[in-house]
Amino acid sequence: MKKIMTVFKQETVLCIACILAVISAFIVPPDAQYLSYIDFRTLGILFCLMAVMAGLQGIGVFEMLAQRMLLKVRNMRQLVPILTMLCFISSMVMTNDVALITFVPFTFIVLGLVGESEKERHMIPIVVMQTVAANLGSMLTPIGNPQNLYLYGKAGISLSDFLLLMLPYTAASAIFLLLFGIFYTRNAHTTLTVKFSQPTVIQSKRNLIVYLILFVLSLLTVAHKIHYLLALMIVLLAVLIFDRRTLAKVDYSLLVTFIGFFVFIGNMGRIPAFRTFLENMIAGNEAVTAIASSQIISNVPAALLLSGFTEEYEALIIGTNLGGLGTLIASMASLISFKYIARENAACKGRYLLYFTVVNLVFLALLTALYFLIA
Repeated sequence: MKKIMTVFKQETVLCIACILAVISAFIVPPDAQYLSYIDFRTLGILFCLMAVMAGLQGIGVFEMLAQRMLLKVRNMRQLVPILTMLCFISSMVMTNDVALITFVPFTFIVLGLVGESEKERHMIPIVVMQTVAANLGSMLTPIGNPQNLYLYGKAGISLSDFLLLMLPYTAASAIFLLLFGIFYTRNAHTTLTVKFSQPTVIQSKRNLIVYLILFVLSLLTVAHKIHYLLALMIVLLAVLIFDRRTLAKVDYSLLVTFIGFFVFIGNMGRIPAFRTFLENMIAGNEAVTAIASSQIISNVPAALLLSGFTEEYEALIIGTNLGGLGTLIASMASLISFKYIARENAACKGRYLLYFTVVNLVFLALLTALYFLIA
């Protein structure tokens, strides 16, 4: 029982997805139609992107770039925006969870070099802003987070249309983040010198070239220029040949989570009463429903669930992206930062959660207001 509870705590969304899939299978017995539930293209592209990002992270690409930027830092007014915008910009191409996995531990190292007193003072606000930044930056592109990749495929819109759809919210987010940084560091005048005893270097230039080629291949697949099965075969073969250890770093639990929700949503869609109820509930309120449901079940499951009962995919794209703000579980990427904070200093979990919730609600209110102005 203890092991089961540990697994449930570590992979809550995965367990819920599997439980819902099993329950729904009792209502709608398995048949040949089950295969039609699963969006294999989304799963294939998601695997390719996760493998490529894990590979680039493994050879030190992201940490090296961050170190080079931070060597030019002279004070806290420069440090806070750089640490925040690193997550904001990088999440557009390396996904929000990878951005946080890369840069939150890196932030602890940087603040430790600045000094323990400065680290204690600034750790919570900076990590909260990095988390917000990663969730907001990732909404600009189809590859920024899993629900974007899925909904982009469902919507059938062009890449330029997707970018234009999310550009106002991303631009506003960048302004809000920079304003917060200015406000937060308004009294920070301490001169800083950030040095790294062992600067990170690219561990394999050959693998760097391989992963960059695979990344371009993945982008072409997202843009419907290459069939996903061909891309999947090439990525899998290349990783097996050049860096097979990377395969162990892929988040397979996310892929299984998607499959679980695909089965659940497909089965529920075959129940006329449930389908009619949900279609009537979200009709005309797709974005608001997506924002609200994301607070409870997180934005990826919300995207998968609601997409089965409406074709207003653009509203869902906006709603699930904005819905990543708010509660700690609104975006599962936010749990990554919380785990790192708990590991670094368990005593400050309560303060972190309070700060996180207040800041997220403020950003959610501002961007939701922008949505209604645009709509």
